[in-house]
Amino acid sequence: MRKERLIVPILAAIAIVWMAGQLLSSVLFERSLRQALEDLEARGEWRVTRTESSRGWLSSQGRLLLSPLLGRPWRLELTYRARHGILSTDVEGTLSPRLDTVLQRAVGEVTAASAPRWKGRYHTLSGRSELQLALAPFIIQQSGRELEVRGARLRLEGVFGDWRLRVRLDQLSLIDGVAQLTLGPTLLESRYTYIDDAYHFTQRDHLQVDSVALRYPAYAIQLAPLSLQSYMVLDESELRIKGELVMGDMMVPSEAPDTPLINGRIEMELSRLNADAIRQTIRRLRQEAAWGDTSLPMAEGLLSRLEPDLLQILSDSPRLDVSTVALNSPLLGIRVDADGALFFDARKLDQLSVTALDKTDERERWFERLDGDFMWHDAPTVAALWLGLPLGTRDLQFDVIRGSWRVNGRPLPELWPQ
Repeated sequence: MRKERLIVPILAAIAIVWMAGQLLSSVLFERSLRQALEDLEARGEWRVTRTESSRGWLSSQGRLLLSPLLGRPWRLELTYRARHGILSTDVEGTLSPRLDTVLQRAVGEVTAASAPRWKGRYHTLSGRSELQLALAPFIIQQSGRELEVRGARLRLEGVFGDWRLRVRLDQLSLIDGVAQLTLGPTLLESRYTYIDDAYHFTQRDHLQVDSVALRYPAYAIQLAPLSLQSYMVLDESELRIKGELVMGDMMVPSEAPDTPLINGRIEMELSRLNADAIRQTIRRLRQEAAWGDTSLPMAEGLLSRLEPDLLQILSDSPRLDVSTVALNSPLLGIRVDADGALFFDARKLDQLSVTALDKTDERERWFERLDGDFMWHDAPTVAALWLGLPLGTRDLQFDVIRGSWRVNGRPLPELWPQ
């Protein structure tokens, strides 16, 4: 009898624990979603709007709109439906692109075998999230041009402050009349770590393209593989961007089926971009996007209002370090082994104008702020011949003095007629 009396309290306790778990799962999922959307907007690149939201203990659903921060040439409409459990929440939904009327007329019709669907899972205790998206093949056609994507898969996973992205593209083909460009398979791997509001962040990206083919009736160019790595850091004082490009053998089968035209790697780093000015520019852009007309790509006078912040980004005299240029052309018999650096003079920035860069005089003022030097080690004899130097010259020293180039102390000759 005593055991039977305990059944009701036990069942009631289990029900209370279950309801509390469901409620906690719903609350934590909503908090995580809100935080993720705020962090996405903090990057200063996107506008995120939640147009619909229905929250409950057992399930939640809603609709999101993602578009570029300035203007709305396109939007991504994302729907979701979440089923809350005690230990995790399962989420699924659809993803639909929306183009504005101008871009729709320019791009043309988009056909797809089925609407893209995505699914994910949020782990209540750890706060870890997973999202997967599969795109069916689709085609975009416009005025005789055709873009075909033969399927893609996306996976996003992580926790607050640390996200990983993996995108796999089977093949992309662009056909324009008799010309055709084909890429793939292509793999993008990215990791993004940050603190609240993206005040500091680090991002690593690796893009690997197994093959690139450009075909014309008269000739074809093939490149395999192509690799691009980048490392971007925004800390207390500066933004630094480091990149490395690695090219496999580029072939021209019609001219030299067995000899590469070029291969090699290039590595460089851009640094000394003022961090506070970048954050201020992002805040100003978000204000402009909130105040302006979202149907316009850029509000009138925006560049003029942003100009002080844009110039302030250059206040620490940015520098470009080219640590490695290692290119080889077996077909031409030329090797390039070079390195160097380029500096920007940030004194009296008020004498420069961003809005007037379309004018020749203003561009020349910007070029006059550039200084630097580059060294081509063990240059081939033909390079010295091109530059009008003695044939025995082995090292070529390129100097940039107020935007003007010199080589081994001499003005750089005009290599191509105007």
